[in-house]
Amino acid sequence: MQPPRIIISGGGTGGHIFPAIAIANALKEKCNGQVEILFVGAEGRMEMEKVPAAGYKIEGLWISGLQRKLTIKNLSFPFKVISSLLKARKIMKAFNPDAVVGTGGYASGPMLRVASGSGIPTLIQEQNSYPGITNKMLAKRVDRICVAYEGMERFFPKSKIILTGNPVRQDILKQEGKRARAAEFFGLDTEKKTILVIGGSLGARTLNESLQAGLKQLTDAGLQLVWQTGKAFYPEAVNALKAFEGKGVFASDFISKMDLAYVMADVVISRAGASSVSELCLVKKASILVPSPNVAEDHQTKNAMALVNHQAALLVKDSEARKTLIGEAIKLAGDIAQVKKLETNISKMAYADSAVVIANEIMSLINNRKAK
Repeated sequence: MQPPRIIISGGGTGGHIFPAIAIANALKEKCNGQVEILFVGAEGRMEMEKVPAAGYKIEGLWISGLQRKLTIKNLSFPFKVISSLLKARKIMKAFNPDAVVGTGGYASGPMLRVASGSGIPTLIQEQNSYPGITNKMLAKRVDRICVAYEGMERFFPKSKIILTGNPVRQDILKQEGKRARAAEFFGLDTEKKTILVIGGSLGARTLNESLQAGLKQLTDAGLQLVWQTGKAFYPEAVNALKAFEGKGVFASDFISKMDLAYVMADVVISRAGASSVSELCLVKKASILVPSPNVAEDHQTKNAMALVNHQAALLVKDSEARKTLIGEAIKLAGDIAQVKKLETNISKMAYADSAVVIANEIMSLINNRKAK
């Protein structure tokens, strides 16, 4: 019997890419390696680098989002859509998949549209509590919709929804006995409390500027810092850290060893992207969430409030972060009872084995089609 052939499409940010890679890994494990997987992403986006690094082939589409404000870039949008649909058809014909999976991002639209129109089983993995426009448009066409939050029947046909949680990088779950190695990796002290700052895979200017202004405050409080800056801000961060050498501060544009970063962290400051929130639940970290205001329908605030309403995280508004964030972090790091409470409550909101559940659903769609 031929191995199943599956296309996984999505990207643009780590929030779309890492769940996609987690699903691919779960499919490989379920099929004992006997599966052909092809990724499809958007040319020039980070998936074109991260997916091959994870060991998978990827094809790129010439596609980007429609800008919400009037800009000359929107003039090329119709041409990009036509180009991407044509290439999607070409990829479909050449690869001949048994199923197509979309995890969000620009490239998933053309691939899922072509696949659903060709009668190929299709599945969407929606990470957020408020779905993006692409997934809302595709909902009626696809066969299954895997979601991370309850109440998603407001946006999708109820009969297609499966509550799975968000797939995450599996290496982050193995935390036992790693603190000494984590401290060595970041050049930090195992005995001191550490703040981890993650502004998403592309960085977050508000978090970066808040940290830059509060470095002295943090180090004076005896706290260490692991800081993921994103590429754009990294040169500024390096320059700012020159005055704090030897004071327990580490910065990188992208942290590849997130398992060690989470092990080292006593308190996490993070944006409230869906994947970040899911990871924080699974690693059980006391967190301060600073939702980005620059996302569709303010969905990061909705993601954050799903935790805040269960006393599982604290929230600082983006507009207030530069004034209050560092003070809140120092206060939380010193409050052992509050840290424990947040850790306990956030752990209750974790969904384990999401990638495995989704992989099972993909294979079920394939097998049901073959049985017809």
